This record gives sequence, C-alpha cells and structure tokens, in this order.
Amino acid sequence: MRRAGLRTRVIGGFAAGALLLSASMAFATYQATRRSLLEGRERASVRAVSFDARILREGVLTDQVDAADLLRSLDTGGNRRAMLYRDGGWFGRAADDGITEAVPMSLQHLVQQGQAGKQLVRVNGVPALVVGVPLTDTAALYEVDLFRELDQTLRTLSWVLTVVAALTAVAGAGLGWYAARYVARPLRQVAGAAQEIAAGDLSTRLDPAVEPDLAQLTTSFNDMVDRLAKRLEQDRRFAADVSHELRSPLQTLAASASVLARRREHLDQRSGLAVGLIVEEVDRFLSLVDDLLELAKSDRPVRRAEVDVVAVARRACQVRNLPPELVSAVGDTPHVWLVDGRRVEQIIGNLLDNAARYGGGATAVRVGVSEDRWFIEVDDEGPGVSSEDKAMIFDRFVRGRAAGARTDDDGAGLGLALVAQHAAAHGGQAVALDRPGGGARFRVELRREPS
Repeated sequence: MRRAGLRTRVIGGFAAGALLLSASMAFATYQATRRSLLEGRERASVRAVSFDARILREGVLTDQVDAADLLRSLDTGGNRRAMLYRDGGWFGRAADDGITEAVPMSLQHLVQQGQAGKQLVRVNGVPALVVGVPLTDTAALYEVDLFRELDQTLRTLSWVLTVVAALTAVAGAGLGWYAARYVARPLRQVAGAAQEIAAGDLSTRLDPAVEPDLAQLTTSFNDMVDRLAKRLEQDRRFAADVSHELRSPLQTLAASASVLARRREHLDQRSGLAVGLIVEEVDRFLSLVDDLLELAKSDRPVRRAEVDVVAVARRACQVRNLPPELVSAVGDTPHVWLVDGRRVEQIIGNLLDNAARYGGGATAVRVGVSEDRWFIEVDDEGPGVSSEDKAMIFDRFVRGRAAGARTDDDGAGLGLALVAQHAAAHGGQAVALDRPGGGARFRVELRREPS
C-alpha cells in the first residue's frame, strides 16, 4: 500500500484535529444548552402546576363540583395536559387521548404517598415532563407538559453545530494546506537547487538566512555541494590532463604511422598489414582521447545563445557526405533555438555517426517543439535497439548487446554517453525508440528557454 505524501498527511492531521476539537466543543455546547433549557422549562412547568394545584384544592373537597369543569378553569395553554385523579378514577378536560398512559407508575406511587414529583417521558415520540401534585388523600393533579418547541429548538441546534463542526474541519484542512505549503517551501528550494546541480550548475547554493530554522540543513547542503564541486573539478582536471598528455604522443604516433602508410607499397604484405592495423588503432585511440576530453568538459553549465539548429543539422550532414534534405522541421517549429550551439552540434554529429556505424546510415533528421521541450530525432534503417539495451545504451563504454566488448567497428561507446550528458545539461534527456517500419529512432529533448 502506497504511503500518503507529507502534504496529504499534514492536511489530514489538521483536518482531523479541527474536526475533533470542533466536535468536542459542539457536543459540550449542545449538552450545556440542552441542560439549561430543560432545567428552565422544568422550573416553569413546576411553578405552573403548583399554581393550578392551589386553584383545584378547594374544588375537589366537594362532590358537587364537576371535575371536568374544574380542569377547564385552568389556563394550561397548548402544550400542557391536565388530569385529575380522584377516588381511583381519571378525569380530564376532554376524552382521554392516551395521555394518562404517559404517567409513570413510579410517579403515581410517589404522589399517593403525599409527595409531589416529576419525571421526563416521551409521548408519541415527543419529550415531555409529567408533574404530579397531591391535592387531598384521595385526589391528585397530574400535568403533562409537551416539549415540542424545545425539542425542535434542540434539533435545530444540533444541525447548526454539526454544520459548524464540518466547516471548521474544512477550515482546518485549508489551514493544513497552507501550513504544508509553507513548510514544504524550503524543501522545494532544496529540490530546485538539486535539479540545477544535476543539470551541471555547481554554483547553486542555498541562503541560510531565508529560513533560520533550517540553517543546519542549508549549511550541510552547501557544504555537500562544495565538496561535490571540488571532487568533480578534480576528476575533470585529471581526465583532461591525462587526455591532453596522451594526445601529444598519439599525434606523434599518428604522424609516424601515416608516413609508414604512405610507403606501404614498398613493404612486404605482412608488414603492410601491420602498418594498416597500427594506423586504424592510432586513429581510434585519438578519437577516444577526443571523446574523453569532451566528457571532461560536459559537466560544465550550458552557454545558451540563439542557434539556427536546422542549419547546424544540415552542415553536420554535409560534413558526413549526407544529403542536407534529410533535415526537416516539424510543423511551424522555429529554426532558431536558445541552446548551447557546440553541444547541439555534437549531439547531432554523434547521432549521425552512430546511425552510420550501427544502423546502416541515417534516413531522417527532424527538429521540432513539444510543449516546453525542443526535440531532435534521428532515424536509421538498422536492426533497431532491443528493449534490454534501451535502458543502458546511453551509458559510457556501452555498445548495445556488446557492452564492454570489442567489436569490429572503431567506436568506443562514448558517443551516445556524450549525447545523454549534453541533453541533461540542457535540462532534458535522450531516449532510444523504435522507428515505425523498422530501425531505430534516437530522440533528444532539450528544455525550452524563452528567448
């Protein structure tokens, strides 16, 4: 199961905390309000029944007064129901509508013992208060006060508090979103700086003064970048020095080998074959040294300038005796891009060389734009690239399925690695695809910068 992200957890925590707090406050508010309203209503009901009981005491002492008339003389309003219990029978203002069944037996026993009492009950689903007051030894007054309005008020209050709790939870989620965004802002700055460093800009640093609470993080990050830049500079300098030192004797060897090659016809067959092998290997060694020198410089930041990429691609084709008509711009793609011209020229040249060496020659070169990326595509008519090789073909010293092994060609496995590094320096990537109809399609994407 995938774990939720930091922002999701922070938002969920704030929302849950706000919901728990608001629900607790809503419950406490509801209970306090309910208790206060019930107590006030009960006091009012008890006072009203006590007043009615004083009125009835004189009438129940004589048998000549009709009980129904006595009850009609009481002002009970629309919510109270008055009942007289006398000599074992119930008397009401009208026909018994089941109200007498609402009087609990426990309350009747209490009143029969000469004590007034009250009890909360429900009558037809409506909360009510039953108050009993003894009038004489054989008579008692019972009133059922229906709490219809109070019940409706409490229902409305519960809905209001529920909505308030829900809105508070939503507000908590919004606050969590803001807090997560605020907290994650320094992390986004670190991520952005890491991306710039990965693109080759080793001058990127974080400012510890921007977020004092993360001063240790920014200091450690800057120290790491300083060490990384120093190490990369040492490695680059070492590779450049070694390549440069190798270049001088190799050029001497190449010159000497070319002299021998020109006099090959004066040598015997075996010696002439040896001279030919020496010339080929020296040329291959010189090409490898040139690639190593280029790799030593490939980690440096790009120097963007306006470059006519179509013209560069056609010039690269002409140098390799390919027809310039192979190059085409997709749709309304502008010919001038804001890129590092030297790197783009080497990208196109290496892709053309790779197609000639392994793919039977380039069949098309396309340049175009897709959303925020420029792209360059080179098609060939070779056997294509297997799915196993696509993941590693841009690594150094890798040549397809023959990775790390010598082949009959003069490649060293650095051409596509340089292509990938130049693409990464532009904030892009290089991928190997299958060309429709057979063959390979190498696509290089470069981050598009506004001119």
